[in-house]
Amino acid sequence: MDKGIAQYQRGASFTSTLISLIVAGIFFTVGFKLFSVYWDHATINSIVQTTSEDPDELSKSLRELRRDLDKKFYINQVELPEKDSLKVRLEEGVLYFDLVYEVRVPMFYNVDALVMFEEHYEAIKP
Repeated sequence: MDKGIAQYQRGASFTSTLISLIVAGIFFTVGFKLFSVYWDHATINSIVQTTSEDPDELSKSLRELRRDLDKKFYINQVELPEKDSLKVRLEEGVLYFDLVYEVRVPMFYNVDALVMFEEHYEAIKP
């Protein structure tokens, strides 16, 4: 019995391969565009966290503390999207660091991704 060649052929068709490549391309594109936003946030978050845990930094005035944070952002080549994204306040001997901001990333044509970050730290002023 001759079952024919077509019955023994297996594998992905051209259409399914093309669709898989398009879907993978979309995921890689989104990942590459969002990577820098999350990387910058990790750097900013690390700077604020280490500052909130450093007794030498915490003993400074709010103006000096803010100036030092700005210097650290500059050295690490990151900047906050808005001037008031990081609020540092002193209430009853406790320093509060509120890092709240959002970043809009253009994706495709008229489609944007909005990424929101919200971190809160507190430290007792020495």
